[in-house]
Amino acid sequence: MKNQKLKKFLIYLSLSFILTIILSVIYIFFPKLPDSFDNRLRDYLFTIRGEIPNTNNVVIIDIDESSIKELGQWPWSRNKVSTIIQNLTDANIGIIGMDIVFAEEDNSSPHLVFNKYGVKKENIPNYDLEFAQTISNSPIILGYQFELENKKFINKNTPNIPAIFIEKSKPQNENYLIEASGTILNIPLLQDSSYSSGFFNNIPDDSGIIRSVPLIISFEETIYPSLALEIIRTITDSKKVFVNYDENGVVNLSLNDITIPTDRYGRILVNFRGGEKSFKYYSAIDIYNNNFHKEELEGKIALVGTSAAGLLDLRATPFESVYPGVEVHANVIDNILKGDFIYKASFFDGINILIIFILSITIILLTTYTPFWANPIIFSLFFSSYIYLVYELLFSYGVVLNILFPLMTILFASIFTTLFDYFYNLKQEALIKKKFASKVSKNVMEDLLNNTNSDKFQVNEKEVTIFFSDIRGFTNTSEKMNNAKNLIEYLNTYMEPMSNIIIKYNGTIDKYIGDAIMAYWNAPSDVKNHADMALNASLEQLEELNSLNKILEKENKPTIDIGIGINTGKVIVGEMGSKRRSDYTVIGDAINLGSRVESLCKYYNSRLNITNFTKERLKEEYIFRFLDLVRVKGKNEPVEIWQVLGKGEAENSLKEELDLYHKAISLYKNCDFETALELFTTLENNPLKTNTNIYKIYLQRCEEYIKTPPNNFDGVYEHTTKA
Repeated sequence: MKNQKLKKFLIYLSLSFILTIILSVIYIFFPKLPDSFDNRLRDYLFTIRGEIPNTNNVVIIDIDESSIKELGQWPWSRNKVSTIIQNLTDANIGIIGMDIVFAEEDNSSPHLVFNKYGVKKENIPNYDLEFAQTISNSPIILGYQFELENKKFINKNTPNIPAIFIEKSKPQNENYLIEASGTILNIPLLQDSSYSSGFFNNIPDDSGIIRSVPLIISFEETIYPSLALEIIRTITDSKKVFVNYDENGVVNLSLNDITIPTDRYGRILVNFRGGEKSFKYYSAIDIYNNNFHKEELEGKIALVGTSAAGLLDLRATPFESVYPGVEVHANVIDNILKGDFIYKASFFDGINILIIFILSITIILLTTYTPFWANPIIFSLFFSSYIYLVYELLFSYGVVLNILFPLMTILFASIFTTLFDYFYNLKQEALIKKKFASKVSKNVMEDLLNNTNSDKFQVNEKEVTIFFSDIRGFTNTSEKMNNAKNLIEYLNTYMEPMSNIIIKYNGTIDKYIGDAIMAYWNAPSDVKNHADMALNASLEQLEELNSLNKILEKENKPTIDIGIGINTGKVIVGEMGSKRRSDYTVIGDAINLGSRVESLCKYYNSRLNITNFTKERLKEEYIFRFLDLVRVKGKNEPVEIWQVLGKGEAENSLKEELDLYHKAISLYKNCDFETALELFTTLENNPLKTNTNIYKIYLQRCEEYIKTPPNNFDGVYEHTTKA
């Protein structure tokens, strides 16, 4: 017994070491793989934490939609921008940072217009010169952008900066900083008129999310500051900025009495204050018109940027997928002013590995000496405790610990020890199960070996259009047909023409699932406009079905009604199987969504549903009815569902019905439920309506929302079942 316990202990100890080594090797040598998951997990922590207050020292002058509506499309003439800057200066603004680059002359300037047409006249207004004069008399830091990729034609001019960067303890022959290939600068007239400037590059990580921002970038062997860093340097009157290194790269930046921790590449991890508009926003048109309280801006740091969607300065952050780039800079400045940094020092890698080892050996050895039923409790306790520890260290002390690998350690250690403990302590039961499995699974195992012993799989990722169709009420039909032969003949009468149409339009039939058909386009061969081909095939199937039903009626057989669902997305395609038995098929999340869309046909009383992913790829003209913005069971992101009514242009009556319906939908999305209710009622009472259920659905929703107004309504309907 003593030897058995010792053996068990040694096995558990060895298991903990093996687990630690495997996870540590992955953590050290394949950092990008875990970092992506780890970042997403940390994003959830930001969401849980929610919004936190800022210093109220940073405001944003927003070139928003209303400003563009009033002053015209961007870029504005420089005299309008001059007015905004001058009004800010007159309000005793502390400093202005421009998240905008003026890379070209103002073509609307009268002096350029006159020159273009050869008109000679004195005292012609020069908007660029006027703007330059305004800049020279204002506390302004201009913005510019670095080109980070080599291009054939690229500007190599360098911006002038008054700051002096000193690198301390830099490893020889190593450059950890992000290196630029070129610049997009303000025109010299403006650049030379400003006190200084800073780059405003926001570089997302591999997942496309802004989590860190470079404070410094190297260009032509010179270090340049970001807009945020240059603003901080200016307001603190720091002449020198020290870039401090260790053997792994940059550790921090220091200026006067401020120390800013960074990653090894000189990037600051952004401690976001919250979602969009966590900072005070002022519309640019209000500043232009002097329609603001000057005392509110006195001494403030003002960042001039845009939240307008058309100006393409929107980014994804841990809080939101659409977030103004200018507010990212505001967060960075506020982080520095408040000093509540989050950082991941290079030595944290060693700490993370140590955590993995401690958790592994602790859990494995702990489960050795506890009852089997206690293992889930141990797992839950360690799992929740570590998440709490990470949360507290992150937001109370700014320390970034790895999340994924310690949690994987807890999970794997719990699973391995639970399984091993179960079979070790229940040896007799395990032996019985083993004998039973050997008798039952021998042939199965041989079959599996034969099926998996195949040639090289040709597997790749590809965009395809997925098709699902299903007969409505087929169970009832099959029950009425007591004769199995007649049922099969009846089903084949439907399957044959439907399959021929799919093949006709270059589709690939994947499988028949009872009365359902699954097919796809653009694999194995490329199909041009595969979304259109799938949709045309579906429309022709519905026409063919009408003809088929006339024949079935004459033969006194049940008519057939079907639902079709189409989705387009990336899937894994390839031949799966063996030499003796193989199948070319597709797998992926896009397939599941296609099936869900088809199942919703019954709910919306539609025969042909497509997703917005398919609709976006259509080249031909079709008649659409928006059905819903839904979140189907098992999915996080909402999906638009559209009904396809036909091809080409709608007839007048149908067009009028759809126009009125889509107007009602727009009111519904904007929370004007009472007006929408009136329109849906009109549509429902129309004896010639083309959908007998969709209007009832929205009538019911409007009535419910009028009675109980929803909070933070986003128009998304949650389907709690797979249908």
